[in-house]
Amino acid sequence: MIALGTELSRRGHAVTLQTWSRWREPVEAAGMDFVAAPEYDVFPTRGRPLKPYEAVVRAARETVPVVEATRPEVVVADILTLAPALAGEICGVPVATLIPHVQPSSPQGFPPYSLGARLPRTPFGRAGWRAISGVIDRGLRLGRDELNESRRRLGLAPLQRYHGGQSSELVLVATLPQLEYPREWMAHEHVVGPLLWEPPFGEVSLPPGDAPLVLVAPSTSQDLDHRLLKASLAGLGDLPIRVIATWNRRPLNEEIAVPANTRLVEWLSYAKTMPLCDAVVCHAGHGTVVRALASGCAVVAVPAAGDMNENAARVDWAGVGVRVPRRFTTASALRLAVARALWDHRIHERVEELARWSSNHDGPAKAADLVEQLAAR
Repeated sequence: MIALGTELSRRGHAVTLQTWSRWREPVEAAGMDFVAAPEYDVFPTRGRPLKPYEAVVRAARETVPVVEATRPEVVVADILTLAPALAGEICGVPVATLIPHVQPSSPQGFPPYSLGARLPRTPFGRAGWRAISGVIDRGLRLGRDELNESRRRLGLAPLQRYHGGQSSELVLVATLPQLEYPREWMAHEHVVGPLLWEPPFGEVSLPPGDAPLVLVAPSTSQDLDHRLLKASLAGLGDLPIRVIATWNRRPLNEEIAVPANTRLVEWLSYAKTMPLCDAVVCHAGHGTVVRALASGCAVVAVPAAGDMNENAARVDWAGVGVRVPRRFTTASALRLAVARALWDHRIHERVEELARWSSNHDGPAKAADLVEQLAAR
């Protein structure tokens, strides 16, 4: 969202970004106006949490005055933040949906999103996924009914279609098209490329030498015991490579042995570091994966939870890296995976293709073009 807002602001548009208060400084530094988004507990806590759709109704009502005050030509809402989309609809403003990863809605014959299963390669495999379509449809109907109840409470008409959280006017899919399975796209859906942004950070010195450089970039929210970091340092020390690794400002509860070929740091800039690397070991968060691929790095994906499983499956399917199941997060498995990622020429050829595509396609610019077109209708 900050990447898109920055591009729209650069073009001279008045942009208001509503998000959590901790992002106020970078939002305003990029030339946008900041509005704090409502923040509620929607997961189990010691107190009484709001149910997800209860929070949506409450937040939508609180967001309507923001839309009325700013009087925008377009509201762009993250797929996970329904409140501003509903507020925009209440106010009669065109609404676009930003999906900051691959398209999660799956046609029949596709595996369910985030399961981590690859696209089937045979009629038998497709038939297997179609066989469970009834179960998936029941879940989609439940989601539609829950959303329609929220819409009723907000005075909006019900929707008959599934995936009602996605706009019917404009959907921006902010991923690499090479990570999307072949499918029929609707006219209002556009794969624009990654919208990359990160907080500014200084330089970090790299391990000396000219051997291949591998970045170990764990998730900032998963793997609290640093299993991936520990296994990487233990497994990569005897390879003829250099390693730069970060613990991403999450406490290290024990001392970790750092091999001679490795530099371990608290934090680093992916934008500055990845273009210097040959491979990235990560938990397969979407932002890390597409940043690595756009920088020309092969990916060793060790998914921890949620959409990381999907992203790892797409890396494997696209041939741009190596997927390591979480249960195999060991020194020996990571040593083999990194060696293959570095020295398999087929992976390198595919990664180079994606890096060339990225250098010739500006995701924020494409997304901004489409938002401007929606505003001009």
